[in-house]
Amino acid sequence: MSGGEVAGILVAVFWAILVSFLAVALVRLAQTLRATTRLVSEVTEQAVPLLADASAAVRSAQTQLDRVDAIATDVQEVTSNASALSTTVASTFGGPLVKVAAFGYGVRRALGRKNAEQPAAAAAGTESPRRTVIVGRTVPSARWGRRGKRKKD
Repeated sequence: MSGGEVAGILVAVFWAILVSFLAVALVRLAQTLRATTRLVSEVTEQAVPLLADASAAVRSAQTQLDRVDAIATDVQEVTSNASALSTTVASTFGGPLVKVAAFGYGVRRALGRKNAEQPAAAAAGTESPRRTVIVGRTVPSARWGRRGKRKKD
């Protein structure tokens, strides 16, 4: 055998080994592609019902939101009606009730006043400052200063 024949045999052997490796790689690649195709088809089969369920859930949520919006509108209307009713009641009964309370206070004050004791207490200097009540506020009398002492005339 000559050197050229040996080189040819070596090249043929390496070529056969290379083709074998490429064949094994192609077979494994084909298996991987088949498995990937199977996986994609299974995912597609499962995704379609999931998407349909998600779409139904979104539609249901939209229906519920429409109902909540209608309820919120009704609550807003009831609130405005209650506010109007409260304003009407306050304006109708508020003024007369304040007048009745003021009259009752005046009657109690007039009946409870002890005319005989006031001049004696004023002479002794132990009289507490007089106050005038104006609808919920207490204001000192004009004759008394801020510290409860009598102003000099």
